[in-house]
Amino acid sequence: MTNLLNDHHIDSKDSYRRTALHLAAEGGHEAVARLLVKKGADVNGTGQRGQTALHLAAEGGHEAVVELLLATDRRLLAAGRVDVDSKDSDGRTPLWCAAGNGHEAVVKLLLAKDGIDLNSKDSYERTPLWWAAANGHEAVVKLLLEK
Repeated sequence: MTNLLNDHHIDSKDSYRRTALHLAAEGGHEAVARLLVKKGADVNGTGQRGQTALHLAAEGGHEAVVELLLATDRRLLAAGRVDVDSKDSDGRTPLWCAAGNGHEAVVKLLLAKDGIDLNSKDSYERTPLWWAAANGHEAVVKLLLEK
């Protein structure tokens, strides 16, 4: 696997503009995501719908991948190059994705980020709290209200 990463462009995209890191994050493949990040994969790259790897990992509830990406983001944040409130083409943030799907552990990880925007709205004016409540995710609603 390592030799393949050395021989090919690590951020090559498919017809949906997804990279290998997008697919690893979406599938919850933490070891693969770690290897890709270590080899320099772009953690901020966006797919066709504007989603980053963090969006996809948060949406799927993949806690280990979210932790990995947030740890990577800390280094990039220090350099001023990462927006943890990045929005996809529908205006959804990683927090919005995790909250709407009831991924309590991922929501906790994201809420631990300084300055995260709890009231960020999607293109339909829905906040993470609104979406979590609409889907009946009581534990996530409590977390958001306590923040």
